Amino acid sequence: MGYASLLIFGIAYTLVMMEEYLKLRKSKPVLLAAGLIWILIGFVYKDMGQIEVAKSALEHNLLEYAELLLFLLVAMTYISAMEERRLFDALQSWMVGKGFDFRSLFWITGILSFFISPIADNLTTALLMCAVVMKVGGSNLKFVNIACINIVVAANAGGAFSPFGDITTLMVWQAGHVAFSEFMPLFVPSVVNYLVPAVIMSFFVPKTKPDAVHTHVELKRGAFRIVGLFILTIATAVAFHAVLHFPPVMGMMMGLAYLQFFGFFLRKTLPTSIAKKKAIAIANNDEAALKALGSIVPFDVFRRVSHAEWDTLLFFYGVVMCVGGLSLLGYLSVVSEIMYTQWDPIWANVMVGILSAIVDNIPVMFAVLTMSRALDGELVVSHPYRWGWW
Repeated sequence: MGYASLLIFGIAYTLVMMEEYLKLRKSKPVLLAAGLIWILIGFVYKDMGQIEVAKSALEHNLLEYAELLLFLLVAMTYISAMEERRLFDALQSWMVGKGFDFRSLFWITGILSFFISPIADNLTTALLMCAVVMKVGGSNLKFVNIACINIVVAANAGGAFSPFGDITTLMVWQAGHVAFSEFMPLFVPSVVNYLVPAVIMSFFVPKTKPDAVHTHVELKRGAFRIVGLFILTIATAVAFHAVLHFPPVMGMMMGLAYLQFFGFFLRKTLPTSIAKKKAIAIANNDEAALKALGSIVPFDVFRRVSHAEWDTLLFFYGVVMCVGGLSLLGYLSVVSEIMYTQWDPIWANVMVGILSAIVDNIPVMFAVLTMSRALDGELVVSHPYRWGWW
């Protein structure tokens, strides 16, 4: 049964790694694998008369996933709301219209990615900033390629010194292994991890200048207030964890209520806002503005929720349940016994970093966190981010 479970997970993750070539969403194989692994566990533990042990482990893993799901769902909803209010379009328009040369754009997009990723997470930051680079760079593929690599490096480095910057840092924080304040000392190593490759790459950036394209982007009502609510939501999550010692997801769900009430306010005051803008447009004889006012769609929080990255969220479920099942079968106990008793902790974490680069950092980090040896103090000293291995 144990070997069958390993084989199932291995096949599923091979399909995940071939997602781009097979055009198969990564959530599908791991969802199926999770179900098959727990079916095998259920039959074996039932025959052993220990079904309650398996049930308890299953519920524990489900709870861990539920916390991760709700936390990420709120964060994704806020990012979607800011995108809908055109904040990122405005940033893109500003950068395109300023007429920066390629080298300046290389550093601006990299530095912005470094400082945005601790709040907006590294994946979202990389996608948004790479979209800016592709629009600015146009047909200059050399610049686009180098700048996008720079953004990915910057977003990952910036995400390492914040619980909100990466899924793995979030998992470590939620598991209680590292306090919020203990991420702050990672700022300097994160800066170094970004600057060293960025300086090397900067020598290969073209010194020419792209054509400036001036476009006006009008922010939708409440854009900056939603940013403020997102920051307040993060503060609420940190307070729940640090002051009350409750799971930070409680603070995030409370923050979703902030957005819902603000969305209610936007909908209720929309007719008044449209009437004022319509009067101004009529007075200025602005036909374009009048046409735009006629196509305004009211802000809907639940539409923002629906735009979350559901494939990613379901993929996390599959990973959590698969790794949780393998942990129950004792495979992670064997690995942890070898790595964290027979190896030097630093080299163990170097191996974790190398493995995460080959496979994926999320299942590797969840495996580390679910190993039978809790590693409470040890992990704080030597988890991969402490040494910049990711």
